[in-house]
Amino acid sequence: MPCEAWLHHPQRTGCSSASAGTAATGGNGSVVAIDLLTNRVVWEHAYSTGTDGLAVTPDGARLYIPVGEHTMDDRWHVADGHTGKIIGEIHAGPGPHNTVMSTDGRLVYLGPRNSRYLYVASTRTNRIVRRVGPLLPGVRPFTVDESKGLAYTTATGFLGFQVSSLVTGRVLYTVPVRGFSATNSLGTPSHGITLTPDGRLLFVIDVPNGYVHAYDVSRVPARPPRHVADIQLRHPLVGEETPCGGDCGRAGWLLTSLDGRYVYVGDGGDVIGTRSLTVVGFVPALRNSRYPIEIDWRKGAPSRTSTRSGIAP
Repeated sequence: MPCEAWLHHPQRTGCSSASAGTAATGGNGSVVAIDLLTNRVVWEHAYSTGTDGLAVTPDGARLYIPVGEHTMDDRWHVADGHTGKIIGEIHAGPGPHNTVMSTDGRLVYLGPRNSRYLYVASTRTNRIVRRVGPLLPGVRPFTVDESKGLAYTTATGFLGFQVSSLVTGRVLYTVPVRGFSATNSLGTPSHGITLTPDGRLLFVIDVPNGYVHAYDVSRVPARPPRHVADIQLRHPLVGEETPCGGDCGRAGWLLTSLDGRYVYVGDGGDVIGTRSLTVVGFVPALRNSRYPIEIDWRKGAPSRTSTRSGIAP
């Protein structure tokens, strides 16, 4: 079964991590917490719903667990990070799918697959504080630039992305990828989007054509994103992951390294240099997975981690 992954801040929580199977059609979802130093299970918790792309507060105290992209349910479970037990819930749009936590832990961004809105909730009150949109139908992978108050979202059936204000909730720009067609795409042609940590470059995947497209977003919101490169992948995203326990098609994903030097292509394995804007390497494990995270180690212990989403703090 595919997994979503999160990590506590290692220096605060004893290096624990967890993943959740995407039982996205309802029922049989679970979350497991693993100690990275001992490789032992700390706790495991099963749910009566599905579990999808979750997020965790920086102190590891709470998890925000969407119940599944293929449902018309609208719940994100709020769970105790030390046990996995449900302690609350947030109602947003139908098809709860992707979740991104702000770096300070004050806000959590909720992406429902079957909605035209991205939702922002307070982790203090567990209530919705902003609705962003209406967007193109179906909120798919997204990222945020916290300092500028911007959301970059992809959508079902659309090759490209949208830029919205997290302050006003309004869409600012809709950016199609010029010169490329997505007519042969069966789902989300741009199923992967990531920012460099300085918020200057944005990368969006092009699954049907085997490219990653790069944009200069340093002057957004004053000016629209500026296209800077079309990067052809050496390992196109075709066929199925092998081995795979479910949902095996190479849907793709993108994640920027914590130092901003590289972009990792999930389901392809290519590594893109953010300076050269070319493919500079290959990670074999990512050829058959779209669930990457980065864990940096120092003196035998994790020193910092990413989530699955490359955001700009």
